[in-house]
Amino acid sequence: MKRFFRIFANGLIKENPLLVLMIGLCSSLAVTTATANGIGMGLSMTFVLLMSEVVISLFRKLIPGPVRIPVFIIIIASFTTVIDYVLKAYFPELSKAMGVFIPLIVVNCIIMGRVESFASKQPVRDVIPDALGMGLGYTWVLTGIALVREILGSGSVLGNYILGENFQPILFFVMPSGGFFVFALFISLNMVLKSRFRTGGKVSTGGAV
Repeated sequence: MKRFFRIFANGLIKENPLLVLMIGLCSSLAVTTATANGIGMGLSMTFVLLMSEVVISLFRKLIPGPVRIPVFIIIIASFTTVIDYVLKAYFPELSKAMGVFIPLIVVNCIIMGRVESFASKQPVRDVIPDALGMGLGYTWVLTGIALVREILGSGSVLGNYILGENFQPILFFVMPSGGFFVFALFISLNMVLKSRFRTGGKVSTGGAV
């Protein structure tokens, strides 16, 4: 159980795919103009990552090395198609809002990186917490960025206005530059928190008295 939570927590914080590894950024910044998009994209990615890692781990010893990448892509594409059709059938507005970025999960660096470096070498008992940790780590950052951008960019959360009728939306936050700015703030906050934990909550003075 300790091993499960250690691997799981690794993706959430220590090796967070967005804040630490900084992969899969294109779709992340493109869909985070609304909180619903961030949640939808994050959970879709988590589903595809989890199912792909499990299947690849189960058959890792049967997949010939020279064709492993094409096989990985076919497996990932299969689960991406499943989630794409589910969203179109049950959440058409969300599917329309995220557009081409759901099909592009197939070539997302996060999934390709994890199946190649982890799932193809580890047993199922390890790939499940890895996929959940990486997927939910991706989801919480995506949702956080989207939440900040939606509140400041439109004064709403999940389509519900919370800042009153007199609030003037800051359009900068719904633009691509606003996405990069908020993402940079998240990275900075993550670095500050990690520094605080390493120093026991004390701020380093660089040797000054």
